[in-house]
Amino acid sequence: MKGLAIVIFLFFLPPVAEATVVPSLCKVDHPSDAQIEWECRRLKKGETLEGLFSDKWMDVVRFNRVDRRHVYPGINIKVPKRLEDIKDFTPMPEYYQPAESEPKFILVNLSEQFLGAYEYGRLLFSSPIATGEDGNETPNGEFRITAFESRHKSSLYFIEKTRIPYPMHYGLRFYTNRKGISFWIHGRDLPGYPASHGCIGLYDEEMQKKYYGFPENPVLEDAKILFEWVIVPLVDDGGFHTVKDRLKMLIIGNAPGTKPRLWPKVQKALR
Repeated sequence: MKGLAIVIFLFFLPPVAEATVVPSLCKVDHPSDAQIEWECRRLKKGETLEGLFSDKWMDVVRFNRVDRRHVYPGINIKVPKRLEDIKDFTPMPEYYQPAESEPKFILVNLSEQFLGAYEYGRLLFSSPIATGEDGNETPNGEFRITAFESRHKSSLYFIEKTRIPYPMHYGLRFYTNRKGISFWIHGRDLPGYPASHGCIGLYDEEMQKKYYGFPENPVLEDAKILFEWVIVPLVDDGGFHTVKDRLKMLIIGNAPGTKPRLWPKVQKALR
């Protein structure tokens, strides 16, 4: 698997990008990339997703598994030769037979960096994700959602250059390891490659605007959509709630740029 190429970006970056190194998303490999004809394009100063791709910009960010905050001049992104090829893009199967008896089921494909929500085996909703980076991999295995909290925040990590706990809005807990550290599905930044400490992140532009001031007009809210779908018929009052015998979840694959890891038995929740 190709490594993640990093190039040094020498001129001024806009406020939405705080790093001085610019990743090439063209070097992040997903199995489904081979099914689409695409070319690598470096964004120039003054170019935006909306300006380049009009109303198809959402398909482009989904294909690149990236959010708007992380697309700025100097970054290399994958651009399909025919934008119609990625309309409503998803690499997740429309039908997943192992979940055909489940009213609700979540399938996470680390290799694809995508999540699918299923009802009786049929795909209802899918989303790009950002999972654990190398050394902090997201665990493979069978799990259940055991708790939820729509305004959850990290007890271990902070927003960069601040002492503000990192917001983990629309949190769905699926695993707690032997050290008592919990792994959640939640809203977060999606830089286009695995970047978390093990959690599974989905689009949450509402959070990004509040804490980073961008994007000006939030649109992508996949974390909220998934959260609301999972907890129904329960009501969210903003507090932390544990749940029993809840939704089943399966995590498969190996995230780009990470080493294969043998996990201990985690939760044989599907038995």
